Amino acid sequence: MEKGSRVRSQEDFSGSVFWLSAFYFVYCARPEDWIPGLHHAPLAKIAGASAALSLLLTVGKSPRGFKDLPRESFLSARSDHRPVRFCGVFTGLARRRFFSAFDFSKVYIAWILTFVLITTLARLRRVIFIQAVSVAAVSLVAIVKGHSVPRLVGVIGGIYSNPNDFAFAIALSLPFCLAFLVSATDLLRKALWLLGILVMTTALFLTASRAGFIDLAFSGAVCLWHIGIKGSRMYLIAGTVIVGVLLLITAGGRLQEWFAAISDEGQDLTAYESFEQRRVLITKAPDAVGDYPLLGLGAWNFVTYSDTWKEVHVSYLQIAVEDGVGSLILYVLFFARGFANLLLIRRTQPGHETSLFAGALHSSLIGFVVGPALLPKLTNTIPYFAVCYTSVLVSITREKQSTEVMRVRYSASAHRIIETCAVPARASVLTPAQ
Repeated sequence: MEKGSRVRSQEDFSGSVFWLSAFYFVYCARPEDWIPGLHHAPLAKIAGASAALSLLLTVGKSPRGFKDLPRESFLSARSDHRPVRFCGVFTGLARRRFFSAFDFSKVYIAWILTFVLITTLARLRRVIFIQAVSVAAVSLVAIVKGHSVPRLVGVIGGIYSNPNDFAFAIALSLPFCLAFLVSATDLLRKALWLLGILVMTTALFLTASRAGFIDLAFSGAVCLWHIGIKGSRMYLIAGTVIVGVLLLITAGGRLQEWFAAISDEGQDLTAYESFEQRRVLITKAPDAVGDYPLLGLGAWNFVTYSDTWKEVHVSYLQIAVEDGVGSLILYVLFFARGFANLLLIRRTQPGHETSLFAGALHSSLIGFVVGPALLPKLTNTIPYFAVCYTSVLVSITREKQSTEVMRVRYSASAHRIIETCAVPARASVLTPAQ
């Protein structure tokens, strides 16, 4: 009876999971940017609204409800809350912030839906698979369409229009691709995932993003530790070094120039000026935090405070400057919850597949920590999904353990009942013989 009700529950939510998967594909792959004719249709709104509507029609039937939402779900909304002030802010900037908040609200809805609907490891794999494949497909399209565009600027719109954000998305998705490569059971799938990793790394080098490359170095090292060293796959270490050097030689020319420009001996004057400008802004930001520690300057007001019309190129500082120290604390607590979730998973002695993706999530979260130290306030919301994945994985692990405990208790109770019934039966058999 319990098994039948569980199957019906899975069927009831199949439509909701489909629309949620469609939202992930539309948001991460942006097919309207590279498939002719699709830019006229609001695909993300259609997919998100359909998923939300189908969820409302099945409220109360899911093993998880809104009352089960973890603490990080509320932190994710509050960490992006930025009070809009109008002193010194042009109407265009205020309008820009409004639409930015509106876009984030769609992502937050998807965050909630993911936690409520993704109740099995197979479904979690599907969502992560969509993200990884989408970023790989976008990387391939960007290379093909923008091979002559410096740093792939604006080749793909949305969260990929900025080369730093594009490189950041790639760095956070590569650990998942490596996890799928290792878990693939046939050579064809392994070859496709290997090709995807090569394409994504090439695209990252073509963006010439110094922040993205450093982020990849940190998250990649953690990923190789989990999957390569702890997983006894030393060939991954050697393969990564060889492939990385070859790609750096063939596709990393622009990236090497931008790193060389950090010193005044660099030949790229634009890159050197960018570095110097960021250094000046970073030195001005603490003064603004000291002047307005509680509520900050307000959204987009640091550009006027600094007299440069540029953002500080460190997310942590930008949040503290514009939103106040309290918002920075919420922001840090949000991704700290992701690490806490992974720690809980490791303590439960998970299976091989769970450990594999937990390692990939840990690598992605390391990138989530390093990236904001090198980039302005992120418009890329893929890191928020990574924290959601850890919440889902913790819930799946707990629910599985709870089911196993109930099964053991039920078996023990049934065994005691059988023994209790068997004792009088043996006694009745022995009595006539006595």
